[in-house]
Amino acid sequence: MYVCNCNAIRESELRAAARCHSGDPEAVYAKLGKQPQCRQCLDEAAEIMDEERECTRRPTLEAA
Repeated sequence: MYVCNCNAIRESELRAAARCHSGDPEAVYAKLGKQPQCRQCLDEAAEIMDEERECTRRPTLEAA
């Protein structure tokens, strides 16, 4: 699924970038070599990035 149609940024790309780069969607887009065009995707991008970063912060359970 595309999150940003203007820049053809897929959800999977955005999630991977969110794990590697800090900052808001504009900063992450810049790391991808892109910049927001129409800006309609930024709220959804922020939600996806927050969700992905929350998943990576959760501790994993280890078997005893």
